[in-house]
Amino acid sequence: MPLWHLRQNPGSHQVRPGRFPVNTIASFSRRDFLRLSGMTCSGLILGFSAKGETSSSKNLSPDIFLTLEPSGAIQIYAHRSEMGTGIRTVLPMVVADELGADWEDVDIKQATGDKKFGSQNTDGSRSIWKFFDRMRTAGATAGFLLNQAAAARWNVDPGTCQRNASHVIHKESGKRIAFKELVVEAAKLPLPETNELVFKAPTERTYIGKGKKVVDFADMVSGKAVFGADVRLPNMLFAVVERSPVLGAKWKDFDEEAPLSVKGVSQVVTIAPFKAPHAFQALGGIAVLADNTYAAIKGREKLNTQWGTSEHDKYDSDAYRDELMATAEKEGVVVRQKGDYKEAVKGLTTHSASYYAPHLLHQPMEPPVATADFKDGRCIVWAPTQNPQAAQDVVAAALKIPASEVTVHVTLLGGGFGRKSKPDYVAEAALLSQKVGRPVQVVWTREDDIQHDYFHSVAALKLEAGLDKNGYPEAWRMRTVFPSISSTFAKGVVQASAGEMGMGFSDLPFDLPHILCENGPASAHVRIGWLRSVANIQHAFGIHSFVDELAARAGIDPLTYLNRVIGRDRKIDLKAEGAEYSNYGAPIEKYPVDTARLKHVLNTAARSADWGRPLPAGQGQGIAVHRSFVSYIAIAVRVRVLGRKVLIEQVDLAIDCGLAVHPERIRSQMEGSVVFGISLAMMGKATMKNGAVEQSNFHDAPVARITDAKPKINVSLIQSDAPPGGVGEPGVPPFAPALCNAIFAATGKRIRSLPINEYDFAEA
Repeated sequence: MPLWHLRQNPGSHQVRPGRFPVNTIASFSRRDFLRLSGMTCSGLILGFSAKGETSSSKNLSPDIFLTLEPSGAIQIYAHRSEMGTGIRTVLPMVVADELGADWEDVDIKQATGDKKFGSQNTDGSRSIWKFFDRMRTAGATAGFLLNQAAAARWNVDPGTCQRNASHVIHKESGKRIAFKELVVEAAKLPLPETNELVFKAPTERTYIGKGKKVVDFADMVSGKAVFGADVRLPNMLFAVVERSPVLGAKWKDFDEEAPLSVKGVSQVVTIAPFKAPHAFQALGGIAVLADNTYAAIKGREKLNTQWGTSEHDKYDSDAYRDELMATAEKEGVVVRQKGDYKEAVKGLTTHSASYYAPHLLHQPMEPPVATADFKDGRCIVWAPTQNPQAAQDVVAAALKIPASEVTVHVTLLGGGFGRKSKPDYVAEAALLSQKVGRPVQVVWTREDDIQHDYFHSVAALKLEAGLDKNGYPEAWRMRTVFPSISSTFAKGVVQASAGEMGMGFSDLPFDLPHILCENGPASAHVRIGWLRSVANIQHAFGIHSFVDELAARAGIDPLTYLNRVIGRDRKIDLKAEGAEYSNYGAPIEKYPVDTARLKHVLNTAARSADWGRPLPAGQGQGIAVHRSFVSYIAIAVRVRVLGRKVLIEQVDLAIDCGLAVHPERIRSQMEGSVVFGISLAMMGKATMKNGAVEQSNFHDAPVARITDAKPKINVSLIQSDAPPGGVGEPGVPPFAPALCNAIFAATGKRIRSLPINEYDFAEA
């Protein structure tokens, strides 16, 4: 039976959870960390005493992520979710490199949801920067112990030993011994302190900076890979759920008998509506269960559900756009203030513009799906989730059982983009399994996915600049207005969070004497959630479209203008300018806002694009640059415009993400970001009337197809010795403004509202 947990079961060893957050481990010694993070285990996984000494075992497991066996097998746990980024390969690759392992000896095990692994929430482009050092340390620790064991056997100095291809090698004599022959001896040795570890120099690395083939590729192309919908359990039922078209409405009536007339349908069961705030709770509704998905869907069509009222019944996204735009004209809450904009602008010529971005959809190719089996007070889940710990907690709360009684197995994900870090669909499967006493797989159709998404927030921006005699800004004011993600987790929220403000808004990198950033209030009427690159989407669109406007107004080349506005090389102290800046959770000392790196990617992309060369009529180039998720990306786009048709001819992208751990996967994600950006900018939009989503499938909520997304894409990967940064999301924000600026260069028509496919450029 091809079940994910049977092929990649992380084992049944018992682990005592740590007592401190992962982000505080710097204040602990290496021994304290390993002791407190739960190394005392029974059976195959060895433990450590309070003094940091290993107990006797036939295996060497100096870290929760790594186990070496006398057989020669090297097990490395992948605790992040795989959705096409290659993370299930890349993080184990880091461990293997520092260990000196032969990649053929590595057996990657997918971890279940468990807080002992630290954060497992695979979003925010933080898997590498958050765990790179952690994984290197795991490999180096095991390697230290193996060196010690080999040195003792040879009676030599451990410093004369090195590791390669799963062997310890004595550099002076050339003696070699396989890891597997040292495992038992190494397992008995005391753990090293951090300052005793020796890490590889960049020139000594075998995998880091070079990469390995993604471990799941063969299974993916052969059909062996297990995604969420591939899970099958004995006696399992399939379920689809009828949910309210308007957030918060409850059913008044439905036909419980009619669905049972469909062959294969066995039960109709209700799921209680959520209690505000909705967070990750199941939305509630009426579930139709059957022995196959088709029967469940046909049965749902016969429910004839009548829905009650909701406070969001009158939500109209077109009218709400006008409300947001009007709010952006008013003063808001100050989130950053440098100098005195209001005083400075009095003697300057001003230029202003307003921008709008609609609600956006996640639309992963694999809609949400989850399988749950509740039995004897325990629940086992299989799901394509980006956040197995959140799934564990949500299921426990829904079923009213301890989280320790919930096991979440993570399958491969057919796309995520942030949607699958919100485990409402997992809660549905668990609740239904508890109710019917059988395993249940909840399937979301494409219509379910579109109409009950956690939508990217609709947004309005107003920008104004006070200009000097040459047309460059001396004073800059901007306002952003959008319903906050915080509204998902708390009632009555109308202001965006500091984290959202720090996504391309309050962290404006321009070298200007007067900057004023404000946030206006906005209420949410649908579920608001994070989408790939989050609030950076609307902020980069507005800001870099506006910069291009200012350059055109001044008659200055946009690249020259942008370099001048970014200004001198410096590391920006945002706190000194009154901005509450979270820096994506990364330490600002390690990941400063560095304008030198920003300009470097900008000018690299421009060179790649042969910026400024003469182009035929109807063609144009546009450029934008943005820092997000502690990485720097610039994009130059060249387009050809024929009436309503925008043909994207070439995209030149430069990224500085610090150390490039796996260059090929970075390039592939940049290419994917371009395709994703095409979808969002050209056609991305969700609209609501009377509280309900108007779109339902790809016919009215399209994504880019091959015919839409076939530009030549050039990716310049900056070589850097800076710490590794994020990759999955930073490529998205600068694409839309670069594209819109290119269209302006080709047509003379400004795009201040997305999506682009609503414009007819023949009228320009």
